[in-house]
Amino acid sequence: MTRFDTIVIGAGISGATAARMLADAGQRVVVLEARDRVGGRMHTDRSAGFPVDLGASWIHGIDGSPLWDLVQALSIPTLEYTVGSFQVGGRPMAHFDGDGRPMDDAAAARWADDVDAVDRLLLEEVAVSSPGDTYLDATERALDRSGLEPERIDEIREFFRHRVEEQCGAWIGDLDAHGLDEDAIDGDEVIFPRGYDELPRRMAAGLDIRLGHVVSRVMRSAEGLVVTTDHGDLLAGQVVVTVPLGVLKAETIVFDPPLPEEVAGPIARLGMGVFNKVFLQFPERFWREEDYVLRALGEAGEHWHSWYDVSAVSGRPTLLTFAAGPLGRRMQTLPDAEIVESAVAALRRLYGDAVGDPVAHWITRWGDDPHSVGSYSHLAVGSSHHDHDALAGPVDGVLHFAGEATWGEEPATVGAAYYSGHRAAERILGRPVDLGAFAAGLLARETGAQES
Repeated sequence: MTRFDTIVIGAGISGATAARMLADAGQRVVVLEARDRVGGRMHTDRSAGFPVDLGASWIHGIDGSPLWDLVQALSIPTLEYTVGSFQVGGRPMAHFDGDGRPMDDAAAARWADDVDAVDRLLLEEVAVSSPGDTYLDATERALDRSGLEPERIDEIREFFRHRVEEQCGAWIGDLDAHGLDEDAIDGDEVIFPRGYDELPRRMAAGLDIRLGHVVSRVMRSAEGLVVTTDHGDLLAGQVVVTVPLGVLKAETIVFDPPLPEEVAGPIARLGMGVFNKVFLQFPERFWREEDYVLRALGEAGEHWHSWYDVSAVSGRPTLLTFAAGPLGRRMQTLPDAEIVESAVAALRRLYGDAVGDPVAHWITRWGDDPHSVGSYSHLAVGSSHHDHDALAGPVDGVLHFAGEATWGEEPATVGAAYYSGHRAAERILGRPVDLGAFAAGLLARETGAQES
């Protein structure tokens, strides 16, 4: 049996980061990837002649972001597209009331003021919440204190529910009261006109990556760690597991001996949300040029409530909407045609016959994907912020975990996955890895490959 210094399980951004850093340090590293591609939940579809990011799309906040520094160092083009934590205003938005009627500037401003006022009360309620309190509990207490009219309260209640769905892929009653504590975003947000998966693909270039290798067991022994795949066993001194939390919760990988409570507990307690994307491409634009977010409140936005204009990527009129939480799970059981029909009907309630029939669509079903079993992690009731970092291990000093779910400061982001891969590499090497030097090394390697 061939022995490696380190086996990395998963070729998403965290796995690619850890493997690249370890290989650069002279280690013999192999990456085992169940899919037929690199990138994991960073998945770009280019079949239409332009990129459609079916997984991760944004860098959420570029100020002080090492991920942004890496993107700049590699000269990867971006487009500024700031939406900001499912914000209520502050950017060009078209708002529609519960009857589907356009709101004028005064009505939209009053709506934003209402949400801001209740959000301040909500922060107070979260701060004094008790263990076991849900985000729903905290929002209801804040709404009770608001003194607003019942109709205005109902609209804010709906907004809070949708915010949790979009940020966490979960129902508001399943999220811990502290579940949005890490929701702050510093600086602009950007998207990727060439597709976000350019980053992990470039990082992974030249690594020993074995696609289509499904891992079923990781066994720790005195001789090392034996990783069992559908292509045979491999042996290493260290293993980094970067599969999504949903896969760990599904227990499709057996750990022998079983994981200690310090790691098994966070896996059980943390939640894995479902957040699916629906892209609709239209024959012509029916929304205003200046509006890049369309949002329906109340009954008009019960299911399909927010649309984002991503036309700049393809150069064709395209809106992106989301089905998350309970809606996302239900949607996965429906055929594409029924989903498209439902979303278009919601748009026609707002824009009438101006909404043409879509000429193309893309729909994701991350909850049904056996290699992710969900979209990203969240703080379920009974879990804590500490659980994210505790999940990273290491176990017995040789078994490490990385990925967005293992980074407590900003889980559910590409940045978290990148930083967690960096942390795993540093722990294995026993020394710091400078991120600036790492980026420079990636660029130098590419330049050398082109020159040769």
